[in-house]
Amino acid sequence: MSHTPAPAPTAGGPLPWNRPLIGEDEIAEVVDTLRSGWLTHGPKATRLEHTVRDTLGAEDAFAVTSCTAALHLAFLAGGIGAGDEVITPSLTFCAAPNALRQVGARPVFVDVDPFTLNITPGAAEAAITPLTRAIAVTHYGGQMCDMRAFRELADQYGLLLIEDAAHALHASRDGLRAGSAGDLATFSLYANKVAAAGEGGVLAGRGDLVHKARLLGRHGIDSSAWQRHGKRNTADYEVEVPGLKYVMSDLTAALAVVQYARLPEFTERRAAISAAYTRALSGLPGLTTPTVLPGVEHGWFLYPVLIDPDAAPVDRDKTAAALLERHQISTSVHFKPVHSLGPYRGVIHRPLPVTETAAARQLSLPCYPAMTDEHVDRVINAVHDLWS
Repeated sequence: MSHTPAPAPTAGGPLPWNRPLIGEDEIAEVVDTLRSGWLTHGPKATRLEHTVRDTLGAEDAFAVTSCTAALHLAFLAGGIGAGDEVITPSLTFCAAPNALRQVGARPVFVDVDPFTLNITPGAAEAAITPLTRAIAVTHYGGQMCDMRAFRELADQYGLLLIEDAAHALHASRDGLRAGSAGDLATFSLYANKVAAAGEGGVLAGRGDLVHKARLLGRHGIDSSAWQRHGKRNTADYEVEVPGLKYVMSDLTAALAVVQYARLPEFTERRAAISAAYTRALSGLPGLTTPTVLPGVEHGWFLYPVLIDPDAAPVDRDKTAAALLERHQISTSVHFKPVHSLGPYRGVIHRPLPVTETAAARQLSLPCYPAMTDEHVDRVINAVHDLWS
């Protein structure tokens, strides 16, 4: 196996917030797909599905165009629709709430734990009403929620449990792999994720639900193009339901299968960078480094620090600006709370003080395998410079 990386950021030049690590194996797999003449959903996408299924111990998996597509299909396959409520965090990307709106359901935002920034079973239970149909958790930054407790809660109330595991492709908690406890789980292969394929996502979980999602995700047709190409006349099909087109192409899957196989390597490097940050930054006034709970193997999609403007010499926004202007180091903010975004403003919800405080203070530092130790030291020294 050859993992010669693409050129990394130069030591003294601009350091991006994220950069995928693409090696010769990924390039060879894409070239092989191009030479095969089969570009759409086919053998490579099927290979990825089988790998994810077997890794998680899930009943089935479906490779799709994005994690958002996977979420949309999850809600459709789960029968979530008009008038239904789904409990979810606001401290997340807008993909899950947007997908809920697309099926006519209402996201019910609940607050998060101040240390992990994850939704908690207690907060979710307090938000359950007779209209609640599902709980959709997000493993924030790559730290897994308490899925054993969420599984018990969902079973107790007869709710569908969905894991948005976009940040947590290689995370676990108490021996339980992220994506293995929900009725359905969604994963992201977007360009900045732990396994990067440019775009793409995977839906995994219960066989009956994934079967419905697969049917919905290929126009409602009862067989795939690959199956019809190999065994049946291309016009020999039936449309069973009015579906959508969400299938992953084999070009995307060619990248994804190699990147997914490298998850242990990628996660180990992200963990090493995170450990270096924590050692070097944990004593700075007003800056809180991430808390990792016992029994958690963190996925480290994000390394989020919280900057208290009353205790730190500079606030979050000034820190980000100074790192970029003075040191050419890019950072990112995760996330603007969904309840503060246009379509969700004015939606009745309970107070979300932790979410709003975290959103105002959170800053994600660069943390990705293409970074060298020199890059890591550069970030550390730049932060210390701002605090001196």
